[in-house]
Amino acid sequence: MPARPKIINSTIGRRLRQARERAGLPQDRLGVLAGLEESSSSARMSRYEGGVHEPPMKFAEALAKVLGVPVAFFYCNDDRLAEIILAYSSVSEAKREALLLSARSLVA
Repeated sequence: MPARPKIINSTIGRRLRQARERAGLPQDRLGVLAGLEESSSSARMSRYEGGVHEPPMKFAEALAKVLGVPVAFFYCNDDRLAEIILAYSSVSEAKREALLLSARSLVA
């Protein structure tokens, strides 16, 4: 029986799947939009989402751009913080400043 692949980092895979599903894209289409060859995009994306391989940073940045999320979202292992990252990235600069001031006042 072949050895099972080692899981590299399930956080990245989980966040990648979450963002992809949020965008309504199948794995193969996302891979192609981010720059993979059509013939290998489904398998590679499956390995990234499954945690078998970790995408290189440059490719993670391409995925984030296609999905409209900050690349930091993929690496965030705290669910609430990941939600905050998404919220922050989806508001105007003025609201981002207000969020920062609010956060600073909470910890002061």
